Order: sequence, then C-alpha cells, then structure tokens
Amino acid sequence: MSLEITFLGTGSAFPCPSRGASALVLRRGGQCWLFDCGEGTQTQLMKSHLRAAKITKIFITHLHGDHIFGLPGLLCTLSLQRSPDASVVPVDIYGPLGLRSFLWRSLELSHCQSLLPYSVHELVPTRDQCPPEEFRDFSGWDRGEGLARAPPGRVLELDAGTDSYLLLEDEELSVRAFRLFHRVPSFGFVLEEKPRPGKLQVHVLEELG
Repeated sequence: MSLEITFLGTGSAFPCPSRGASALVLRRGGQCWLFDCGEGTQTQLMKSHLRAAKITKIFITHLHGDHIFGLPGLLCTLSLQRSPDASVVPVDIYGPLGLRSFLWRSLELSHCQSLLPYSVHELVPTRDQCPPEEFRDFSGWDRGEGLARAPPGRVLELDAGTDSYLLLEDEELSVRAFRLFHRVPSFGFVLEEKPRPGKLQVHVLEELG
C-alpha cells in the first residue's frame, strides 16, 4: 500500500503568508484523506500537486478555529464542482461532538446549496481530555427539527477495551482515534497497516538445498 503525506499547513492560532493553518493530506491510492482544515486550506491545495476533488475522508482533531474554519468553505467549493445528477460517494468527516452542528449551521446560514453528500461521525469526548472549566457538553444540541436537517452520521463512544474509537477498517488498514489532552477535547488518529504475510516458494528453496 502506497502512502504519501503532504503538509499544507503547520501554523497555529492564525494564518500567515508563509505558513498555512493546520492541514495535512494523506494520499492513499486514488484517494486523499485530509487531517484538519484550517483557514486557507483551499489556497494551499491549489498550490500543491493535489486535487481537492479527490478528498474522500476528513479527520478533525479538535474544534479550535485554526483547525476547522476552512472546512465549510472547502465543502462549498467541492459542491460547486459537482453536478446534481453525479453519482458521488459521500465524504466521511470524523471529529469531536459538536462538529455536525458547526458544519450544517454554517452551510445553512450561508445559503450553501450543497450538492456534495457528506456524513459527520462524531466522537464523544470524556471530561478528562481538557481542564474542567473548558469542557462543554454538546450532546443535547440540535434536537428535533434541527437534527432532522443535519447531515447523517454516527455518534462514536469510547471503547473501554481498547481505550480508542474504531473509525474505519478494510482489508489493508484500520483507523482509530485516541484521546489527547488539550484546552478543549482533542483526538489523535492512528492508521495501522494489517500484516501482509509473504508467499514462500517452497520449490525454489528445495532447488537451492
């Protein structure tokens, strides 16, 4: 399996001309997976050899603005590049609880007529991931009518057995999220390749003695 990493932004707090806000792309085969989407990520993508239309999964570490303020704009741009009848696989977005509300409200208030199907899978944090005074419970947000208009997705609880969140798994790798401590609940993402046993050519070994 071929993996290629491109750093689009390594800055923090606010964007600057010489270094973008947090964003990283992992290219796997014909797909691009985006990790964080700070302000200016679209511009950084245009400067790179990557194509935004190839993004199929987005992973958000935490809800500070320098990691998410570029995401609504990116989704709008990807939507503008789609036609209404296009057969498109939904973009899967993973991040902390509250991300679904942030996205659909941003797109709703800006009158973005999104043609891009997307799902938001939220990780439920634990209270020990940040200072007690910074923890906010977003689990009750957007109930009723609001929830019906929000994008689909799963709510993922911590697996006590592995102390992690299993996000996705296929025949080649698994992706898990792990809790990190920060000013707000934060997550790290681990991609683990599965073992690939080699093929032993017994007849060649016999010929070689």
